[in-house]
Amino acid sequence: MSKPESKTLEQPDRQWWKEAVVYQIYPRSFNDSDGDGIGDLGGIIEKVDYLDALGVDAVWLCPVYESPQADNGYDISDYRSIHDTYGDLDDWRDLLDALHDRDIRLIMDLVVNHTSDEHEWFQQSRRREGEFEDYYIWRDGRSADDADYDTADGPTDEVAPNNWEAAFGGPAWTYDVERGQWYLHLFDEKQPDLNWRNPTVRDSVYEMMNWWLSQGIDGFRMDVINLISKTEGLPDGDAESGQTGAKHFMNGPKVHDYLQEMHQEVLTDDSLLTVGEAPGAHVDDAQQYVGSDGDGLSMVFQFEHVTFDHDGDKWDAGDWSLVEFKEILSKWQNGLADDGWNSIYLNNHDQPRMVSRFGDDGAYRTESAKLLATLTHTLQGTPFVYQGEELGMTNAEFASTEELRDVEALNFVEAAIEAGDAATYDDVRDAIEYVGRDNARTPMQWDDAEHAGFTDGEPWIDCNSNYETVNVARARANEDSVWHYYRDLIELREEHDVLVYGEFSLLCPEDPAVFAYTRTLGEEHGLVVLNFEPEPVEFEVPADVTLDGLELAIANTEVPTTPRPSFELGPYEARVYLTS
Repeated sequence: MSKPESKTLEQPDRQWWKEAVVYQIYPRSFNDSDGDGIGDLGGIIEKVDYLDALGVDAVWLCPVYESPQADNGYDISDYRSIHDTYGDLDDWRDLLDALHDRDIRLIMDLVVNHTSDEHEWFQQSRRREGEFEDYYIWRDGRSADDADYDTADGPTDEVAPNNWEAAFGGPAWTYDVERGQWYLHLFDEKQPDLNWRNPTVRDSVYEMMNWWLSQGIDGFRMDVINLISKTEGLPDGDAESGQTGAKHFMNGPKVHDYLQEMHQEVLTDDSLLTVGEAPGAHVDDAQQYVGSDGDGLSMVFQFEHVTFDHDGDKWDAGDWSLVEFKEILSKWQNGLADDGWNSIYLNNHDQPRMVSRFGDDGAYRTESAKLLATLTHTLQGTPFVYQGEELGMTNAEFASTEELRDVEALNFVEAAIEAGDAATYDDVRDAIEYVGRDNARTPMQWDDAEHAGFTDGEPWIDCNSNYETVNVARARANEDSVWHYYRDLIELREEHDVLVYGEFSLLCPEDPAVFAYTRTLGEEHGLVVLNFEPEPVEFEVPADVTLDGLELAIANTEVPTTPRPSFELGPYEARVYLTS
């Protein structure tokens, strides 16, 4: 998988995962091979040649473990079994072999902040059985007279142990009648948090991880891994914006100790790709997670660039500024440039479609999809492509709550109506259709047949209504499509080390329309210019940027082969110039 070494530049610190493009598969929505309306491992195997044709180097597979599916698999009841809707371990091994036969690596989703409440660990813990008694975070409640907050009462009119909120809404505590105590769940009540302070819990997790590595996988994507450490004593949170209590469980006091221990026990092979999802992490946090003297992770998923327009709540997302967007991405580019590595993404299974979020999903859908792809493949870091992104898939329409499947969205609608913030679903529909997670989970659009070629049955969630025009078959037949542009970008990145390892330098930071930057590696250099507006703009190349030797490498429209000191950019136009 390694590219030939360049003879004209100082050798960078090469790793396959720095040079790779990773494709994220949400299996429930990718391809259904048995007609039950839900994607499965057999369906992925049927499409492995598609992934190979696109040119990706690795697949991040969202959870396929045994699960009651309260959160579509992120509530795991058995880490070493496959949920029967997806297949079984033999099917999983067939997928691994099919990918490896094509030199595509497999990254498994690791969900160890919490399990399902149906996991045998939790069942034994609620019964206080032996070593499992302390596997989860159990607490007695408080008298309502002793608390200055109001949550659901327990059977003795007590309230939850603290005022922390769950990410999906409501209190982060649920009373368990069988045990007679409250348990912590930072997400759904069917997702109880593991007690990472217990060394036996950590040993169980490490044993499970080593088992998966023994099966031949190539790394882990670690779900909300920076939440595993909670402040001792579990104090109340302040009246902060966002999730109440977050400062006591995001980037907690012992998280680095736990991750360093994980590295020593499991992840000593630096050829493994380990990417940690880290909500609330800033650049200085990331330096500790991924730096040479840090915890040993390859990279983190940070959220600053996809939440910067949230007004304390994702459902209040609104207008955003390109100037601020550039400032955030540049901060991360520069902050990890000398010691660390960035992950580059604009959408995933938890985020809306990037064309609808940062581009134009109407008249300029194709142009803006290509523009955003140019951005993600020419910044320093590893690009992550979410299924359907390579087609320019868009957000969907959800006419009623009956069409929603996401527990977070359904909880939001219910809470908004109960609080009097909305009278009906229609009052919050715009928010759902702008940032709701179901936007990313509509089925992959393979062709213009019924249900977009995803299934012969009834899909678990409706297809986007535009599948007849936005689909794989149509895109692959059109040389000017978004799909072919992605393939060209992936090839370009493989051929030019400067796009992988080159130094990033932002140009014109205050320009409200144009995102421009240079990449430099030894004698190789490049210029990237992106117009984020739906109308033409003039761009003047700063005088200190050399244009000598630059030739057009890729663009989403017809442009001159060599750059001029100033030029007009069309709507959502993207250009990349590189030294030949």
